[in-house]
Amino acid sequence: MSSNSNHDAYWKANLKLMGVLLAIWFFVSYVCGILLVEQLNQIQFAGFKLGFWMAQQGSLYVFLVLIWVYVRGMNKLDKKFDVEE
Repeated sequence: MSSNSNHDAYWKANLKLMGVLLAIWFFVSYVCGILLVEQLNQIQFAGFKLGFWMAQQGSLYVFLVLIWVYVRGMNKLDKKFDVEE
């Protein structure tokens, strides 16, 4: 595999990972926190309505988990394409 095609494959894998994680973040923060808030408020979680909790705390926790997943995913990609530090 040439250096340029290796670079392109690495970048494509990076964009795919980032796109999936951003889609999850959008769903959790916008769809669950804004669009589905009324339906989620019918469910209680830790003494709070789930829609309120997702808008205030849940999306932040999901964001932190997504950062962790991104770091692990990029470490795997770096090893796969032999560009690790």
